[in-house]
Amino acid sequence: MKTRCAKVHRKTRETDIAIALNLDGSGASAIETGLPFLNHMLELLAKHSLMDLTIRAKGDLAVDYHHTVEDLGLALGEALNAALGDRKGIGRYGWCLLPMDETLSQIALDLGGRPYLVLAMACKKKKILDFELALLTEFFRAFVTQTRMNLHINQLYGNEPHHAWESVFKGVARALRMACERDARVRGVPSSKGKI
Repeated sequence: MKTRCAKVHRKTRETDIAIALNLDGSGASAIETGLPFLNHMLELLAKHSLMDLTIRAKGDLAVDYHHTVEDLGLALGEALNAALGDRKGIGRYGWCLLPMDETLSQIALDLGGRPYLVLAMACKKKKILDFELALLTEFFRAFVTQTRMNLHINQLYGNEPHHAWESVFKGVARALRMACERDARVRGVPSSKGKI
């Protein structure tokens, strides 16, 4: 069976990002972005999706975190899109209802090739330490664009920001795991159009 792996190197005047991804891994990760909270969220994404993920990112963090966070989304999306290849035999759709203490998040996604993001957070806290949580919207917008994925995130309730975003990343991971899984009954691409 063909391995579903990809390597991406994205280098600009603002960031230098290298990503290695194995869709059929065990959830192992080695992640260094210079942003500890984002490292933690990406480790959760790898662990709960069962993707093996290595990320090495350097960015102009002294200027702003925005460039690094957005470019990480772009590079990770590019890697996932490449690893999925022609998308033949995958489940395509994934969903998850995931609790984290007082928080509950609902995730639904479609790997059908049409990028779109809907993100609604009940938790309105703006920061964790010095990390602006609004940047995670930019991360997911970039991620869905390059993955060619429709992603709906609805954090239903819970006001502790770490729990809220942890439930989101774990939920996205579990939904991705479902959508990326191969199904022997699926012949070709899972679309009535015959192409994704």
